[in-house]
Amino acid sequence: MVWKQHEIRLPAFRRGCHLVTKHIVKEVGPTSAAFDRRDDDMPAHVKSSLFGSSVSIPITGGRLNLGTWQGIWLCEHRDAGGPRRLVVTIQGE
Repeated sequence: MVWKQHEIRLPAFRRGCHLVTKHIVKEVGPTSAAFDRRDDDMPAHVKSSLFGSSVSIPITGGRLNLGTWQGIWLCEHRDAGGPRRLVVTIQGE
């Protein structure tokens, strides 16, 4: 079993949910926290807990095995959330 991790930095997004699949796939490529206190922190934390903070996606034939209407989304619940850092872990043989 092999594990590989890669850090991806996303740009800042305005409030809302944003499809970030292309950002992630582009950065991962081919494959074989400090918290600032703001007025909108509490609602953002509650919303974040409802969505979760991790996702598992199967890879088949070197591509993400997503359904027609599926994608990887970043939901920004703050007025000015700032850039994000993602850690992608790939498990396989």
